[in-house]
Amino acid sequence: MPQDRRASFTRHNSQDMRSSSAPGGVEHAVRVDLDGLIKQMPEGPDKDKFSKEMDDFYRLFTRFLHEKKHSKPLDWEKVRGPKPEDVIAYRDLEKKELKNVAPLLSKLAVLKLNGGLGTTMGCVGPKSAIEVRDGQTFLDLTVQQIEYLNQVSGADVPLILMNSFNTDEDTGKIVQKYSNHNVSICTFNQSRYPRFKADSNLPLARTPENKPGFWYPPGHGDLYESFANSGLLDQLIEEGKEWVFISNVDNLGATVDASILQHMADTGAEFVMEVTDKTKADIKGGTIIDYDGQIRLLEIAQVPKAHVDDFKRVKKFKIFNTNNLWISIKAIKRLVASQKFDLDLIVNHKTTDDGTAVVQLETAVGAAIKHFAGAHGVNVPRSRFLPVKSTSDLFLVTSDLYLLENGQLFMNPKRTFKTVPVIKLGDHFKKVNDYLARFKTPPQILELDHLTVTGD
Repeated sequence: MPQDRRASFTRHNSQDMRSSSAPGGVEHAVRVDLDGLIKQMPEGPDKDKFSKEMDDFYRLFTRFLHEKKHSKPLDWEKVRGPKPEDVIAYRDLEKKELKNVAPLLSKLAVLKLNGGLGTTMGCVGPKSAIEVRDGQTFLDLTVQQIEYLNQVSGADVPLILMNSFNTDEDTGKIVQKYSNHNVSICTFNQSRYPRFKADSNLPLARTPENKPGFWYPPGHGDLYESFANSGLLDQLIEEGKEWVFISNVDNLGATVDASILQHMADTGAEFVMEVTDKTKADIKGGTIIDYDGQIRLLEIAQVPKAHVDDFKRVKKFKIFNTNNLWISIKAIKRLVASQKFDLDLIVNHKTTDDGTAVVQLETAVGAAIKHFAGAHGVNVPRSRFLPVKSTSDLFLVTSDLYLLENGQLFMNPKRTFKTVPVIKLGDHFKKVNDYLARFKTPPQILELDHLTVTGD
């Protein structure tokens, strides 16, 4: 039965008395602002949650100010490829079937990042509600996968959805249809932080309302604190869960893998990142590096402009992060409690509809790799990275190139080549409805190597 454990963080903003010239400068002004927002909340649990969230934002904001003044840019000379022990090959793992790891599955939870909307594909509502195969949505397929997992193993692996304030309400309604399925579904919300003005560094919003453009979900790196704040992390520990498998909800290749789970148990690693070989389509993907002797995730936004082309070279940086992560639940609790869980900041500059330049501070969930004991990557087959980011991807997953079984897509054995065709659909196919109007039946592409469509 789906359990709704969503933590609702409702945001409020300060009066116009704020000024970055106040005593203590901008840090003091922002703190006054945030305290003003907290005071507007009625007493109760929601206020406590909101206060904690504002404290988390303030800590991130002060880090931003400090790094803006004192941090040194990445020293490219110290960037090295990962050490051999930092990335191991999937083929070298002991091969296991789901039925063979039932005791380990009973200690596992599956978490899907479900904060994104389907707007880039012309859809309304959560992206996870888009139909991607045989009339079934991302969520439908995910539930089928977990249900099958529980059926063959006898375990009770829960499905957890991390929503954003953009997807929470709709997702809460959608999951009710799975009430009779053999899967326990829990949800919680990631944080909701205030955008701030680029010129004054002060929060943009000035009323308690959740006005579009005034608030933002601060990237999936917020998962760790939001997970802990929701109370769900502690509940999983009480239930004897030890690991959580995290992935993007739109990655149809991200299924529970028995061999990797066994590897987690055997090695005692607190964090395993699935990586896969780069192609020319993945040149912007984050990669594992060795930096000053420490394992790190390097994102393209962190690369000095003079070295961006170097970063994109497939021959030098051969792997990229799939965002399929296996993490120790107790280690997450320990690191969050330490309040030293600093993830690399991603400073995202935006412009509102009225032309105001604003900033939102974000973090990436994979950047935490440097904080966990025994953290390393596993180089997995490309089949474990099957995202649907566009209608070109949708063209592939709806075609006869893949077979669907128990919610999981498999490459059709009739395909002569094991590589995936390159598909580039033009702007006339960008939105799902436009795509469906032009492709009314599943594409037959078993022999296809490349397809580019321009015009209508």
